[in-house]
Amino acid sequence: MDFVLEDATDVLERTPEVLQALLGGLSDCWTLSNYGTATFSPFDVVGHLIHGEQTDWMVRVRVILEQGDSIPFEPFDRYAMYEASKGKRMGDLLKQFALLRTKNLDELRALDVTQMKLQCRGTHPTLGQVTLSQLLAAWVVHDLNHLHQIAKSMAYQYCTEVGPWREYLSLLPRS
Repeated sequence: MDFVLEDATDVLERTPEVLQALLGGLSDCWTLSNYGTATFSPFDVVGHLIHGEQTDWMVRVRVILEQGDSIPFEPFDRYAMYEASKGKRMGDLLKQFALLRTKNLDELRALDVTQMKLQCRGTHPTLGQVTLSQLLAAWVVHDLNHLHQIAKSMAYQYCTEVGPWREYLSLLPRS
C-alpha cells in the first residue's frame, strides 16, 4: 500500500480514542502490569506515546522540512516516560496524549504537506537517511505496534487462566 497522508492521519487521529476506550477507567491490575522483564505496561506505553508527541514525530517533521538532512535528528529517549509519568494517573495521561495528538495533527495539516514534500529527506541518528513519508508511515505503525503491545500486556495477565486455549491465543507465549 502506498503512503497517503490522509489515510495515515485517519489512523493517527483515532489512537487517542482507542486508548481511552481500552484503558479509561480500568483498574491498576490491567494498566500497570506488563508481560515480563523489560516490557512496557499499558501505563508505560501511554507515557511513551506522550513523550513521542512532545519530542519526536512533529519535531522531526519540522527538521526535515526546515533543515533537510543537514543535521541528524536528536536521539529519542525511549524510556523517558518512567520519570515523566511518575505520580500521574492513567486518566491524566490519556487526556494529555489526546490533547498533544490533536495539536500535532492540526500542525501537520497546517504544513500543507505535498507529494513533493513527502520525498524530503532527514537524517536519523542510527538509521541514516529517511524521507518524510517514511517518518510519517513509521508514526502510524508505531501507534499500531504499541496498541498490540498493550493488548499483549493485558492478555498476559490471564496467561495461565485461559488453560488449554493458550495454544490458540497468539498474544500469549506457547506453553
